[in-house]
Amino acid sequence: MAVQLLPVLLVGLAGSIHCVGMCGGIVGALSASASSKPSSSASPRAAIPIAAAGGAAAPAHASTAALTRVLAYNTGRIASYMLAGAMAGGLAGGAQSLAGLAGVQLGFYWLANLMLVALGLHLMNAWRGLAWLEQGGRVLWQRLQRAIAPLMKTLLPIEKPQQALALGALWGWLPCGMVYSVLLTAMLSGDAFDGAIVMLAFGLGTLPMLVGLGLVGMRVQRAMRRPLVRIACGVAVLGFGLLGLLRAGSGDGIVPEWISILCLTPH
Repeated sequence: MAVQLLPVLLVGLAGSIHCVGMCGGIVGALSASASSKPSSSASPRAAIPIAAAGGAAAPAHASTAALTRVLAYNTGRIASYMLAGAMAGGLAGGAQSLAGLAGVQLGFYWLANLMLVALGLHLMNAWRGLAWLEQGGRVLWQRLQRAIAPLMKTLLPIEKPQQALALGALWGWLPCGMVYSVLLTAMLSGDAFDGAIVMLAFGLGTLPMLVGLGLVGMRVQRAMRRPLVRIACGVAVLGFGLLGLLRAGSGDGIVPEWISILCLTPH
C-alpha cells in the first residue's frame, strides 16, 4: 500500500461534517420511526418518504429497524466509494505504467495534499473553490438523475434494508468535493484493489457522523452547523494537507519520520 490509511480515515472523520449538508436529509429520513403516526401537529415531511414497517411497533423494534436502514444505506454508499476508488487507482496505475514517468506519482501526492488544503478551507468557510467543483459535477448528476429516475421511484418509500442499500449505492455518486479530494489519494495507490481500500478507509471515517445523524437526527445537524465545530474540523483537515506538503517537499531527515503517519507522502 503506497498510501497511509490513517490520514485518510481521519480526513473522513473530520470532513464528515460536510456530509451533514450532502446526505443529512436522506439519512435523517431513514431514521423515521416505523411506528410514527401522522397527526395535524406533525413536523414537516421528510425528504425521503418512509413507509411503516407494519402496524404499531414497539420502540425497540422501531429503533432496530431505523439502525438497519441507516447501516444499509451507508453500506451502499461506501460500496460506491470503493468502486470509484478501484476505477481511479486502476486507471492511474495503467497511465503511470504507460507513461513511465518517475515524477507522476510525486505530482499526484502534491495535488492530493493541495486538495486537502482546499477542503480544509472549504470546511472553515474561508474559501469556496470546492463549491465550484461540486457545481460542475451537479450538471452531470442532474443528467444521470433523469436516466435513473424510474429506478429511484421503485426504491421509494423505503420499507426494507435492501431498498436503503440500493439508494445508498446510487447516492454514493453524488458530486462531492470531499470525495473528489480523496479520490486523488486513491489514484496514488496505482492499483485497483488499493484504491478501493483507500476509499473504504475514507468511508469508514464518515460512518460515525452519518450513523449518529441517522439515529439522532436534527440534534446532530444543529451541533455540526456551529461555526466553531466547522472551524475545528477544517483546521484538522487543513493540517493534514499542510503536513503532507511539508513532508513531500522536504528531503529525507529534514522532517521527522513520524509525521508520515499523519499525512499523505511519497515516502
